[in-house]
Amino acid sequence: MAAHAAVSTGRRFSTHGWGFPVTIGVLYGLYASTVARQGGPTTLGQLWLGLVSAIVLAVAIHMLHRFGRALPRELRAATWGALSGIAVGFLFSLSDASILSSSGLGLAVAAVNTLGAYYMYYTHEDAAGRPAPY
Repeated sequence: MAAHAAVSTGRRFSTHGWGFPVTIGVLYGLYASTVARQGGPTTLGQLWLGLVSAIVLAVAIHMLHRFGRALPRELRAATWGALSGIAVGFLFSLSDASILSSSGLGLAVAAVNTLGAYYMYYTHEDAAGRPAPY
């Protein structure tokens, strides 16, 4: 009887993990360009701002989803908090708000999201970082 050929175990490119990050990135980019417009006509610079913002946020979310498990739960929660705080602070700064108020809002959002993410990771993982068996 003939032996079967070896099956390739290499990873194929999949778009499965990109659905959520791209959706959030596109919405964020559209909102960023709208806020930067401030009621005036749309310019090419505003469109570039929205495109670059969308790409940066989508890639950051995808990387955190993909490689976040390698981090301990405290650092992973802080990373999600930092990403959300930076994103909200940047959007608020586009509305011509002061640096102090943009930073304050970003820090507040980051603190709340860090606490929420830590609580979620703490209650849904065992001590080794594996998903809880329940």
